[in-house]
Amino acid sequence: MEQRRKKGVIGRLGASKLRASITLSALWIACVPPMWAGAASGPLVRAVESVGMTVADVDRSIDFYSRVLLFQKTSDVELAGNNYEHLEGVFGLRMRVVSMRLGDESIELTEYLTPKGKPVALDSHSNDRWFQHIAIITGDMDRAYAWLRQNRVQHVSSAPQTLPTYIKAAADIRAFYFEDPDHHPLEILEFPSDKGDPKWHQSNGKLFLGIDHTAIAVANTSVSLGFYRDVLGFRAVGESENYGPEQEHLNNVFGARLRITSLRSMEGLSIELLEYLTPADGRSMPSDERANDLVHHQTRLVTDDIEAVLKALQDKHYLMVSSGIVTLPNAETGFHFALIVRDPDGHAIELAKR
Repeated sequence: MEQRRKKGVIGRLGASKLRASITLSALWIACVPPMWAGAASGPLVRAVESVGMTVADVDRSIDFYSRVLLFQKTSDVELAGNNYEHLEGVFGLRMRVVSMRLGDESIELTEYLTPKGKPVALDSHSNDRWFQHIAIITGDMDRAYAWLRQNRVQHVSSAPQTLPTYIKAAADIRAFYFEDPDHHPLEILEFPSDKGDPKWHQSNGKLFLGIDHTAIAVANTSVSLGFYRDVLGFRAVGESENYGPEQEHLNNVFGARLRITSLRSMEGLSIELLEYLTPADGRSMPSDERANDLVHHQTRLVTDDIEAVLKALQDKHYLMVSSGIVTLPNAETGFHFALIVRDPDGHAIELAKR
């Protein structure tokens, strides 16, 4: 996809992401030696702190994530005013933001009380570039799937899939895709004993353990690495090419063949880049998507030097959502300074500093 560029800081438009029929996920490959890309002073980003989703009814979403997926609510705030308008690129906003935690990881659910955004388009597919999901870890796929069936979740995959041994990096991983009440794609994932972070093999009887990664569809892995690795300082820790009937039934995309690249910062979730080699007809991020649309995801990255981040993004002419570095004096969401930028495929990335 041709990268959208714009010089300077523009304060327009929020980024997004749509209901998705889903895309593979979770590969586990041992980390490469700890060499960080970027400036000699170290990476600009030190953590992937959370993934946010825009929802239609936050109380309904709280019920789903707490009752079905066993998240716990950790905060509930209502936000409005000029600062947040400049951050999100939405005039006249009033939003209720709820943080939910599962294990060591967090998500944010945001309901726009005003203005209301667009609903999710029902013809979305996992190779469309607005696709994004979170991967929730279980230690018992059969039990987890039975629980989801009991709670009548909407399937995306036809059933849990076990990835074949010819995909060496992902061999014997079990995965299943489904949707939340707003049609945000979700994954549950079970690692075999030789894959995944060791903490994912210490269930202590818990059904859902935490979030391993967020996965995003991209048009060109090399272009995306220019943003995440070369500018922000993520390191690439693994790569896999996934294909075959199990992959197709997992993603619900006939002929799916994906190049998957796993990226890590020093702390928090990993980010997976999902480039569909076939079918290559995925649609680009709509240019008019905003943060109040129900397709919207927003990944929060923590930085200690937000001024350096802004300069690096401006130097490469990435499209800004915010009007610049926005000061949040009351730090209702835990941060005093933030900005939002679009990655090369239009995914919304929030850089935040405490």
